[in-house]
Amino acid sequence: MDGQLYYLLKCFHIFGVIIFFGNIIVTMCWKIMADKTRDPKIISFAQRQVTVTDFLFTSSGVLIILVTGYINATLFQLDIWSTKWLAWGMWLFIISGVLWGAVLFPLQYKLGKMAKEFQNNGSIPNEYWALGRAWVFFGSLSILIALSSIYFMVFKPM
Repeated sequence: MDGQLYYLLKCFHIFGVIIFFGNIIVTMCWKIMADKTRDPKIISFAQRQVTVTDFLFTSSGVLIILVTGYINATLFQLDIWSTKWLAWGMWLFIISGVLWGAVLFPLQYKLGKMAKEFQNNGSIPNEYWALGRAWVFFGSLSILIALSSIYFMVFKPM
């Protein structure tokens, strides 16, 4: 196996991790800070950016992580599902992704739609705040699950 290819893929893999985690953590901070202003225009703008940056950075980070990880595992002839540390890391990453897809993206869509409506009339409904709290809770859970996958990928404990 070509060592330079391994390191090139590893660099891209780490780059994908940085984009992915950087975006999901910073996005949560933006949303929390925007909501604290209670200003409909700021909240609406931040909510749009959550959607845009998730599409651009979170999804591209996930794609880079999966492609480079898969190629490197293949180069080392590792079976992703029978190599315990790799399987644990993948399952945690997948669980985090399922949580994002099944809970967080639908919440983001609803929040975005609501924010677009209240941007001009200035009245933020109570449902927005309840959905926003749910988004922060499930987002934090998803981030923690995804972060725990790093432990298995770095330390390879099994």
